[in-house]
Amino acid sequence: MGIKSFQGRRAEPEKAASTPMCVKDYMTTDLVTFRKHQTVIEVMEQLMHHKISGACVVDEDYNLQGVISEGDCIKHISDSRYYNLPMDDNLVEKRMTCDAITIDAEMNVLEAAKKFIEHRFRRFPIVSNGKLVGQLSQSDVLRAALALKGQSWGS
Repeated sequence: MGIKSFQGRRAEPEKAASTPMCVKDYMTTDLVTFRKHQTVIEVMEQLMHHKISGACVVDEDYNLQGVISEGDCIKHISDSRYYNLPMDDNLVEKRMTCDAITIDAEMNVLEAAKKFIEHRFRRFPIVSNGKLVGQLSQSDVLRAALALKGQSWGS
């Protein structure tokens, strides 16, 4: 007596959505931005007001200059206290991260998810020809994943 398999014929796996899930379709384009000459206090006020954890720093032509985050502001608070310096005396250009890592608007959102794991960032600026065009956050990736619900995770 041989062992019989009662497993039925398997259906072919469904392909993912026919159009790729590009970063540009999920990125935020209505952004809070800062300029290098603003104070860190102004940044803290705006981060709290907009309930965000960081934002891009741009010039007057919207070229990306860097990013500034809550962590950068907390470092400023700590340094001000440690060195007994005035809190409102520091500019964004002294606290921002200048070498911001960006991602391409045409990148698949699921590939972008790997970048969040690799770099442990909360957001990535999206730049086209040097100009800031959007930002992709971790919650944007989650929104894209929910849109795929019930489909294959393939690209």
